[in-house]
Amino acid sequence: MAIAPEKRLVSRVLIVVEDLPVPFDRRVWIEAKTLRDAGWRVTVVSPKGESARRWHERIDGIEVFRYPLPTTAAGFVNHLAEYAVAIPATLILALLAWRGRRFDVVHACNPPDFFFPIGWLFKRLGSAFVYDQHDLAPEVYVAQGGRRGGLVHRFLLWCERRTYRAADVVIATNETYRRFARERGGVAPERTFVVRSSPDPTRIHEVPPDPSVRSGRPFLVAYLGTMGLQDGVDLFVEAARHVAVNRPGQVRFVAMGSGGMLESLRARVTELGLDDDVTFTGRVPDEEVRRVLSTADVAISPDPANDFNEYCTMNKTLEYMATATPVVAFDLEETRVSAGDAAVYAAHNDPAGLGELVLELLDDPERRNRMAEIGRERVRGPLSWEVSARTLLEAYRTATESRSV
Repeated sequence: MAIAPEKRLVSRVLIVVEDLPVPFDRRVWIEAKTLRDAGWRVTVVSPKGESARRWHERIDGIEVFRYPLPTTAAGFVNHLAEYAVAIPATLILALLAWRGRRFDVVHACNPPDFFFPIGWLFKRLGSAFVYDQHDLAPEVYVAQGGRRGGLVHRFLLWCERRTYRAADVVIATNETYRRFARERGGVAPERTFVVRSSPDPTRIHEVPPDPSVRSGRPFLVAYLGTMGLQDGVDLFVEAARHVAVNRPGQVRFVAMGSGGMLESLRARVTELGLDDDVTFTGRVPDEEVRRVLSTADVAISPDPANDFNEYCTMNKTLEYMATATPVVAFDLEETRVSAGDAAVYAAHNDPAGLGELVLELLDDPERRNRMAEIGRERVRGPLSWEVSARTLLEAYRTATESRSV
């Protein structure tokens, strides 16, 4: 989907992201393409990753600089090592990309909330600073086992406040995050914008089903997303066990994505004797994502209930809806806002409940068809990227106008 070019308000934009490599960070990449299509020159700094090894390249007219990370594993020491490399490397590559020619906007994506010094530096050089809040970092820390109110938690809250204060504009992924920016960050309402993480319709869309993906079984259930501590993929495995016990040899489970928990999840599948039922593919190209999701009878969003996930818009859920796949999820506030009746909801953190809902849907093709149509229409309508793209460009207008006053 191309956004019609408008009168250029800025000439150069720098986007910095640490959480995922570009172009595999789907939100960052569709934002970059939207800005490019609106006539902006876009540069992105991100980490290297699988299938994103080159330190400098141009992709579809967007300049990308990348740096290597020593680790992306969970744990306090690993995070220290990761950020000790990521923040200086981001600054060095940002200055290399700058080359003495002003960026009109510097756009920082979290997590982490450690980019505010870079934002302040480029503001001194004449740039507007846009804070794109993908996650509530203090809540992510607690969800991963950190202590609320402890030193690290307080430090993360301080970094978040400093980032809010540095930003000319805050972009939130949903209304809940926008409320946090206003109430916890003290950001004026006119400087906060909701840009939802809508699926890129050129990358994630429905295609004809491919029966070969089922590996000879009547039903297919899918997962797409990160394999991290807070993502609940262990609950996906437990739900698969519940289904496999009740429907032996009937259902194939495919989990697509990578992350620090991937190998331990594979080991857990083997331990449970589910190797014939559950396949972890690792990261796969968009073509394979489309093929699997468009064939799947049901997709699972197993993100557990906690103070972070309750308020998070799950990209996977929207991508399931974009491929007209019925969703089974835990009953989380923002998941209901996104999916509505395109999903059915289990009690918090109950994998057997997820499994039971999967079984119910597999027995009810008419209900699955209704849910698929609801999801398809929501992603094409109020949750479409076309709506979010307009808001993104409005946020940029506000940011650049604030710097010109």
